[in-house]
Amino acid sequence: MPVMRSGMVAAFMMLMGMSVGAHCYAGEADVTSVEVIRTGEGTYQFHVTVSHHDEGWNHYADKWDVVAPNGAILGTRTLYHPHVDEQPFTRSLPGVKIHDGIGNVSIRAHDSVHGYGGKTLTADLPRQ
Repeated sequence: MPVMRSGMVAAFMMLMGMSVGAHCYAGEADVTSVEVIRTGEGTYQFHVTVSHHDEGWNHYADKWDVVAPNGAILGTRTLYHPHVDEQPFTRSLPGVKIHDGIGNVSIRAHDSVHGYGGKTLTADLPRQ
């Protein structure tokens, strides 16, 4: 009987490893491109492309942020559903107010499992 038990334990451990590995397969959300348009005095619109292997409601890219050099979040685009069959995808965020003293911002993406940590991009702000 001990041989059978050790075989069952090994099978159980293998299944657990596959389960954990599958859950983390999608990895972190990456920002792959950014377009910034000045829409008014100190106001900008962002078009951001995110790449993430969304797996469904349990693991998907759920937002991206516009971040000032000092770390302050200037704007957030919430992503309300997975984009399983649309990768990479681009979404926009209009009306982001940015102080004149800021010359560039970082864009970072977030996913529902890993949080932040994927590729970020820095974008210069157009002045005219």
